[in-house]
Amino acid sequence: MSKIIAVNAGSSTVKFKLFNMPSEDVIASGLIERIGMDMGHAKIKYGDDQVHEDKQPFANHKDAVSYLLKQLINLKIVENYDEISAVGHRIVAGGRDFEDSAVINDEVIKEISDDAEFAPLHNPAEVEGIKAFRKVLPHAFAVAVFDTSFHTTMPEYNALYSVPYEWNEKYGARKYGAHGTSHRYVAARAAKMLGKPLKDLKLITCHIGAGASVCAIKDGKSYDTSMGFSPLAGVTMATRSGDVDPSLVSFVQDKLGIDNDKMIDILNHKSGVLGISGVSGDMRDVEAGAKKGNKRCQIALQIFDNRVVRYIGSYLAELNGADAIVFTAGVGENDIRFRKSVTDKLSYFGVKIDQEKNNVRGVERDLSTPDAKIKTLLIPTNEELMIVHDILRLKKQADANK
Repeated sequence: MSKIIAVNAGSSTVKFKLFNMPSEDVIASGLIERIGMDMGHAKIKYGDDQVHEDKQPFANHKDAVSYLLKQLINLKIVENYDEISAVGHRIVAGGRDFEDSAVINDEVIKEISDDAEFAPLHNPAEVEGIKAFRKVLPHAFAVAVFDTSFHTTMPEYNALYSVPYEWNEKYGARKYGAHGTSHRYVAARAAKMLGKPLKDLKLITCHIGAGASVCAIKDGKSYDTSMGFSPLAGVTMATRSGDVDPSLVSFVQDKLGIDNDKMIDILNHKSGVLGISGVSGDMRDVEAGAKKGNKRCQIALQIFDNRVVRYIGSYLAELNGADAIVFTAGVGENDIRFRKSVTDKLSYFGVKIDQEKNNVRGVERDLSTPDAKIKTLLIPTNEELMIVHDILRLKKQADANK
């Protein structure tokens, strides 16, 4: 029985899941974090609720991947590396180069590196991860799965900004979106839950976590999405501002006497729910503060909910209605208050949920009342499994072309 590993490398992290095939059972998963910092942390779950934890410095992603692969042997998760037949890498930005996942070769690695200008914190780290896995697993079938590729189907009138057209032609100044792997996974699950072909459905999928995006899906394809040129745009997020008037950015930048890099850092890491509440970017902390009467926490929750409602409402208009609204990711899957608040504000459109059904966390479920005109679905995301499915699809195509 072969094994497939799905890898998600962030700017200072490496997450993974190892699947037994063809059963798709997860036999190990883990996270290495604080890469490049004074002290790193590794945690690997495997076997019968066994956990391996370790603290040590990881100078770079190459060291982190090397450590991970050694632990797979040391912990007897695999007896040898030949058991791992394929590796899938989540890549944040594929620009306009990748409309689909791609089999990794030298040319693909170069293009991912070239697209780093669209995701400077992520793509370089992901290239490091790819090279490190190739060194230890040179014969494993390797695939890159792009967060942006799902959104390449957006029509130009949704993808382009109202700026000089030449900016898009010369510099790729357009909306790329993100979380495409997650939106694609939950859309497919929604079609199964509704018992209809995905191509016949109109869906609004809400990936709401620390990073958050809303996607309008029509004919099984991304039609519009809230994130823009970068993952900074769209709804209010844990620490990211979401949409903001560029004139305000320039105005405050002059007042503070800071450069562009510093302002982008503030908008990415010190804004959003954290910036408004002054307490935390974690919704659990902010909700606790709101219950104690903290006015800024209460406003933060109102803004957070409002921005999601605003996008869902606009997409209902764009799609001319919808069959279902889907909630997923950390907040979407686990925050009962958030789902109730958002759906209550959409009752005019025929969105109605059963509060008893809604009293659940992280369980796939139809939350709708019997008379709801638009279904509300809770679907835990599984980006790693989506990566595995892409590997199998591309491997089948590669074998057929031999």
